[in-house]
Amino acid sequence: MKLYSFLFLCFFYSAYAQQEAQYYQIINAISSDRLKDDVTTLANFGTRHTLSDTLSTQRGIGAARRWIKKQFDKISEDCQDCLEVFYQKNLVKKGSNSRIPFDVSVVNVVAVQRGTTFPNNYVIMSGDIDSRISDPNNYTDDAPGANDNATGMAGAIEAARVLSKYRFENSIVYVGLSGEEQGLFGGKGLAAFAKEKGWNIIGLINNDMIGNIRGVDGVIDNRSFRIFSEPTPPTETEQQRRARRYYGGEVDGNSRQLARYVHKTVQRYMPEMRPMMVYRLDRFGRGGHHRPFNDQGFAAIRIMETHENYTQQHQDIRTENGIRYGDRLEFVNFKYTQKLTAVNAISLAALANAPTAPKNVAIGGMVAPAATFRWDKVPGALGYKIYWRNTTSPTWDYSRSVGNVNSFTLEGIVVDNFFFGVAAIGKDGSESMVSFPSKIMR
Repeated sequence: MKLYSFLFLCFFYSAYAQQEAQYYQIINAISSDRLKDDVTTLANFGTRHTLSDTLSTQRGIGAARRWIKKQFDKISEDCQDCLEVFYQKNLVKKGSNSRIPFDVSVVNVVAVQRGTTFPNNYVIMSGDIDSRISDPNNYTDDAPGANDNATGMAGAIEAARVLSKYRFENSIVYVGLSGEEQGLFGGKGLAAFAKEKGWNIIGLINNDMIGNIRGVDGVIDNRSFRIFSEPTPPTETEQQRRARRYYGGEVDGNSRQLARYVHKTVQRYMPEMRPMMVYRLDRFGRGGHHRPFNDQGFAAIRIMETHENYTQQHQDIRTENGIRYGDRLEFVNFKYTQKLTAVNAISLAALANAPTAPKNVAIGGMVAPAATFRWDKVPGALGYKIYWRNTTSPTWDYSRSVGNVNSFTLEGIVVDNFFFGVAAIGKDGSESMVSFPSKIMR
């Protein structure tokens, strides 16, 4: 028995070391030159407005989405058809809102890299295809959208190039979403598609503006970035909301756990970067393409630059009082886009390697000098880890591995003073997101 345990530990740590090496390989493989080429190509379509030309081979959103599909097809060819590439379409009717003056087909470009063991588990990286200028309904004038959001779209393509060289247990989806500027229609369409197809979405990482380092306030910063996440799902029940008054969990929904997961992964493998978790669905009063997935109850977050420059987003191309307005190619810092693409790539790889988060986590320990837990076992998990933190801490600060069990008691830990969660551990040491307790044991 001791020999078996020793051999298992040797295998475990060897696999873990290989996984660690893989993540550093992924980081180093992300190319700023390829990102620059892709952003330049996207910006040179003139406009990618959702309502723009779909027939031209050189201008408009039709040409842009066909080029994106061609890139995914080429990547798939290079990896022996490892990607399933397709258009996902939805017809949006005239008058759906003030930004839809006529019927329009909103077309997303999707590339699926199937998982080897759990193909119906999905982690998703999205960028937006479309662009706009000052008038959201001006679909004829130039709207290069270099940063907003050719950078996010190029990042998804580049992540596909790099990660397609590897195999993962869960599926990865790389997607270009359309219709963001007209009302988040691409995200709504794909989220509904995923729901209809029964996709088990582990998490979606939406990238929207990952190329600017010079803020409108003059701050220059190429090290930090923001992770936006909502506190709890809008799909939860009134009973669940009432229970939080007694048991906590106001900032522990599935999207917040995804944000913490990305934060932890980056701090471990890219310590030069400073992830900034923002406890808000999105920027103040504004929205992004992760929101439709949140609306369906899926874990979804937004990654973007820390310092925006409002003279360069949603602006007509012009010069006034010496200020060059517009989302121009010259304002994109491609080394920074490279870093944030790497943030995505290692987060996707970590989630795609890991088991899914435990379900039906129950917690007990009222009026007791111990905290007790029970959860459903996860397919593919070889063990579990209990996490806890001070109730005012944004991150999981303490943990204990508890083996391949489905219940455990933390002696000497008073349940009143901390928040708790449980993660599953895979064969190579990869961890799932943390599951916050959803049940009470009395």
